[in-house]
Amino acid sequence: MTPEVSTQVEDYLIDPAASTFTVQAFAEGLFSVFGHDPVIGIKDFSGEAQFVPVTFESALLNLTIRADSLVVVNDIKEKDKQEIERTMRDEVLETRKYPEIVFKSNNISLSRAGEGRYRARVIGDLNLHGVTQKNVWINGEVTVTGEGMRAKGEFSIKQTDYKIKPVSVAGGTLKIKNELKCSFDILARSVR
Repeated sequence: MTPEVSTQVEDYLIDPAASTFTVQAFAEGLFSVFGHDPVIGIKDFSGEAQFVPVTFESALLNLTIRADSLVVVNDIKEKDKQEIERTMRDEVLETRKYPEIVFKSNNISLSRAGEGRYRARVIGDLNLHGVTQKNVWINGEVTVTGEGMRAKGEFSIKQTDYKIKPVSVAGGTLKIKNELKCSFDILARSVR
């Protein structure tokens, strides 16, 4: 006799305290060899995932980031760190005008990679700086356990796609490249 497979959608809430989400910026220009590639940590985010276990039908992922919660996490001079954070909030993200960054999936596909492990492709809409880019692709790996799920992966975005002009910091000696690399290791706990 085959065990019955649940067709009930299960809900998971992201646990930001047990998760990491970073954005890697890259320096360019004449003085980039002396500069740093800032790593920005996202400190305040929330979200949910849903799916039917085993079949992954009705899968969805929603994520909301408080834009003013981004901070420099790598080891750089305090003065440079403060200038990068101020520039990021006031000139790049304009957090007073655009307080949230929101991702909503519209297509999720998974393929089994092992016991409880899956390769995932998530396609969705990313709203950043008041601009929504449709069909943003995120690839990663998902591990499902009895208490929750962990998702790890990377994706890149271009600032100019969101009407953000790459800026210079550290007195103009350090320019930031257009492309940013986002990395995540997110734990979502089952809501039962």
